[in-house]
Amino acid sequence: MNLKIRLIVMNFLQYAVWGTYLTCMARYLGPHGMGDHIGLFYSVQGIVSIFMPALVGILADRWIPAQKMLGICHALAGISMIAASLYGITAGDSVQFGVFFSLYTFSVAFYMPTIALSNSVAYNALERGGLDTVKDFPPIRVFGTIGFIAAMWAVDLLGFQDTPYQFMMSGGLGVLLALYSFTLPNCPIIKSETKKTMAQALGLEAFSLFKQKRMAIFFIFSMLLGASLQITNGFANPFINSFASVKEYADTFGVQHSNMLISLSQISETLCILLIPFFLKKFGIKKVMLMAMFAWVLRFGFFGIGNPGGGVWLFILSMIVYGLAFDFFNISGSLFVNQETDPSIRSSAQGLFMLMTNGLGATIGTLGAQWVVNQFCAWNESGLLVGDWPSVWYIFAGYSLVVAVVFALVFKYKHQPNQLKLDK
Repeated sequence: MNLKIRLIVMNFLQYAVWGTYLTCMARYLGPHGMGDHIGLFYSVQGIVSIFMPALVGILADRWIPAQKMLGICHALAGISMIAASLYGITAGDSVQFGVFFSLYTFSVAFYMPTIALSNSVAYNALERGGLDTVKDFPPIRVFGTIGFIAAMWAVDLLGFQDTPYQFMMSGGLGVLLALYSFTLPNCPIIKSETKKTMAQALGLEAFSLFKQKRMAIFFIFSMLLGASLQITNGFANPFINSFASVKEYADTFGVQHSNMLISLSQISETLCILLIPFFLKKFGIKKVMLMAMFAWVLRFGFFGIGNPGGGVWLFILSMIVYGLAFDFFNISGSLFVNQETDPSIRSSAQGLFMLMTNGLGATIGTLGAQWVVNQFCAWNESGLLVGDWPSVWYIFAGYSLVVAVVFALVFKYKHQPNQLKLDK
């Protein structure tokens, strides 16, 4: 099979696993007595990302080929997610938070490292095949977003948004990808005959990147921007669904099919991913990151002033700018890290990038978002999260604006237009 097609299949399944529940599990958690813990469910993705991607990256750099490590992680994550689903199905309305959360956490702990691992597998295969990662990876990665969208639509149309079956679908796809991973091109382990220090043996060289002022600033702001990553994943669906409590909006398409409306965000992603090579070469990493930051301001702001009726166009605009907000940060940042690091520590460096964004950043951001939401909104007897949502979204928009302005002032970067290699 053609190399690009093989990587496309990997990316499709990689993100389909996530797309089954990421934007809608709050719809299940809230009515089943876990509404106050939504922030914790999303933040645990960040908590495990603080150490799991780095540890798994070390194994992939030193001992276990990345494609095999990818398969092992997906197998463990998929089986645990299936167990969580089976527990939710059998427990019905008597779901115990501790049991469900434990199974979910174990699954997420092994899923999150696969994001960086799948990037490493793809980059390695493309480079060994004589292809250009900056040019050839984004069109492949776009199929990951397509997989995410397909999973969202399937869950919506099958009526799984309010049920534990969304987790069953995720686990099944994860096990399938685990098997497929072992067929992917081998990622050779780079052995060195020189004596290694303890830090080198553990793969901690990636942390030496903090000695470079520009890289240190880049990682710090990756963390600050990462705080925004999971906010709308956790609360956009309950927010749009809350309009069911308002008679004039209850029967609108957005309320009835909130996951499909939200999927416009991922559709926007597919288009924005294809723009990354041009924008990176034309404007450089600083301007691309700034575009992402200001896009987050608009993402939250449009939610604050829109509604699923006459103001649905503002929701649609929010979905459109999400593509810029997410891709111009996540994908561009990953490519930047890949090109700025030595091949021997790339898996570890990708793990470090994940630690700062989906780890520390997402954890702080999601727990903070839960606190903000709790101040303005509450679950009613109908299982809807209602309250002063505009104030919630304006607070998030204000935070993103501050981060963008400070980044523009402190991150020094001089880009040479149209250079293939990002400047050192």
